[in-house]
Amino acid sequence: MRLIGVGEILWDVIGREEHLGGAVFNLCAHAARLGHEVCLISAVGGDARGRRALERAGELGVSTRFIQTIADHATGAVTVTVDSAGQPSYVIHRPAAYDFAALDDAGFAQLAAWRPDWISFGTLHSMHPNAKGLLTGILQRFPQTRRFYDINLRKDSFTKDLVVELMAAADVVKLNDAEVEAVESMLGWSAGSLEDFCRTCAARFQCEAVCVTRGAQGCVLLLAGQYEEVAGHPVRVADAVGAGDAFAAALIHAVDAGWSARAAGAFANRLGALVASRRGAVPDWSLRELEEAVT
Repeated sequence: MRLIGVGEILWDVIGREEHLGGAVFNLCAHAARLGHEVCLISAVGGDARGRRALERAGELGVSTRFIQTIADHATGAVTVTVDSAGQPSYVIHRPAAYDFAALDDAGFAQLAAWRPDWISFGTLHSMHPNAKGLLTGILQRFPQTRRFYDINLRKDSFTKDLVVELMAAADVVKLNDAEVEAVESMLGWSAGSLEDFCRTCAARFQCEAVCVTRGAQGCVLLLAGQYEEVAGHPVRVADAVGAGDAFAAALIHAVDAGWSARAAGAFANRLGALVASRRGAVPDWSLRELEEAVT
């Protein structure tokens, strides 16, 4: 599978530690570890963090051919605070280099020659008009390529119109249970159950799949009309930074492979739990560990 990620690459600053992250970057890194070919379309600054980001991205198997270096903007950074339960909150420092990523005709031609199977994107990146224009251009150039949208709402980094537009552009939509309430509020819905919500989304936006993550409770997934509630894997949470992004990578993997809703949900739950049990958004993990039960 060949996947394009369009979005932010940045450093998560947690106390005195810095971990390379960004929701779309994290997804790409986990997809690469699952054995897929991955390109991230983004930008870093001409600073030490930017140089380290490019080096680390390459180590994680994420192609840097479409990650630009923009000298007059700083590499993205987010201050992360993790509570006693391992749940993160974020302060996003913008503008950042990733806001100014671009593709010229030669870049689009390279992407076309690469023939991607999936385009993955989120909400935060497209809040900047330049970034939104970049994503729109990519979606227009690749109308047949499947699209994965992780809603991933952050404070002051979304609007109703943007979320609705991106949902309408997607084939697969992922969100968490808190974001269900936010989407229902935006759209004036009152679905009554998660199944009703998923089916309403799929019908309105013509989605192939709608997935809602529920933390330790696992997830619900509507895939090709099949709805499943899939139990989670109990783990001791080190921090939940990146766990949802790992879940997303596993979900794309499973949907692309044509798995059932139950099998896809269980696989994604397992990778999300494995990542949550370790510090950092892209901790070390192996396919062998993923194949084993998480305890």
